[in-house]
Amino acid sequence: MSVAAIIGVLGLLGPLPERFQYSQVHMGVEVRVTLYAPDAETAQRATRAAFERFAELDAICSDYRKDSELSLLCAQAGGEPIPVSNELYTLLERSEEVSKLSDGAFDITCGPLIRLWREARKTKILPTTPALQQARLDTGWYRVKLDPATKTARLAPGTRLDLGGIAKGYACDEAIAVLRRVGIDRAMVEAGGDIAASGPPPGKIGWRIEVMRRGGEAFWLRDGAASTSGDAEQFVVVGGKRYSHIVDPRTGIGLTNRRQVTVLARDGLTTDALATALCILGPTEGRPLLERFKATAIFTEASR
Repeated sequence: MSVAAIIGVLGLLGPLPERFQYSQVHMGVEVRVTLYAPDAETAQRATRAAFERFAELDAICSDYRKDSELSLLCAQAGGEPIPVSNELYTLLERSEEVSKLSDGAFDITCGPLIRLWREARKTKILPTTPALQQARLDTGWYRVKLDPATKTARLAPGTRLDLGGIAKGYACDEAIAVLRRVGIDRAMVEAGGDIAASGPPPGKIGWRIEVMRRGGEAFWLRDGAASTSGDAEQFVVVGGKRYSHIVDPRTGIGLTNRRQVTVLARDGLTTDALATALCILGPTEGRPLLERFKATAIFTEASR
């Protein structure tokens, strides 16, 4: 086929999509949207809708905001069952499922423990034994009772939820869904260590994702999600010992194993929760969890 004929065919197909990238801060991290669209106006309109969805979910899931739906639910711990939004119920339901299957390695009720270790990272002073004991008494996934018929949740007295190990992955899924609804089917959304993607860039088999580990490793992602969890950036060193921001709910102690995990699965709701759980469980104990959700994982054990 001649060059002129090729150009004619391309003209019939319309202009090739262009690559656009935008970023905003949501849920305490930089959220980056990369997409292919026919023009800047279309790209900006689509991205604005995706960021608005992130903001909506932050207003639901944040444990920092006193007016969030999550905070309001926690404020009524010990009371009657409370109706919750579809989004919050989805997060609570998947959290309960992963908690049961991981024997409590993933547990959104560890809010009291998370708060102790946040303070420890600021002060570089370990939580006291009495404080840890009380926080552990207030932790346990069975302290959340869900009713699927009425879409209500009831929390045991003293329960404080933290969705930091699952909400960003879910928000990435929702942002991709918004982009699809407005006609963008080649996009990737990144929020911290969580990534969700739809179709690949033109001419590619997927979005190339690099895993930070010795020797380097990369994979192609399309129509799925990936989440990475570890202590690369958030940790505290006390008495020569390094404690991760990831807390084992079963012991109440920040991890010291220097493990990083990248999980690949069909959606970020799954990968985000599994990445947290697998940092605690490790590759052997965590294998049934991966099989249950048809996920794969890349483990990296850092040098001490």
